[in-house]
Amino acid sequence: MDTFSEDRFWHKLGRFASTIGLKAVYTALLLYYAYKKKETPKWAKRVVVGALVYLIVPVDAIPDFIPLLGFTDDLGILTSGLLTIAAYIDDDVRRKARQKLDAWFPVVTETDIDEIDDRLT
Repeated sequence: MDTFSEDRFWHKLGRFASTIGLKAVYTALLLYYAYKKKETPKWAKRVVVGALVYLIVPVDAIPDFIPLLGFTDDLGILTSGLLTIAAYIDDDVRRKARQKLDAWFPVVTETDIDEIDDRLT
């Protein structure tokens, strides 16, 4: 898919991390790092690309600029993608996602992280 680029992904995620929210950012990071794994099959990588494209493309069901609601549909798509490829989220993917998350959020609520991780088991 030519609408996905790592540069656009990192730019949008970094620029809007606080607006998107911790749960959505962590979910996107889990997807991204699962995508980067050699062991992740092509069908799962296509799911990841679809979810991440939905995040980075500005036109979607609920426009991102709408306060409080703008990224709710993005979180739904990211969560669906994550649950679909949950078998490919391992400790290494979680560690990388968490390291990046800690760089963007000075305070990380463990219950938010646990809530997402618990869905994967």
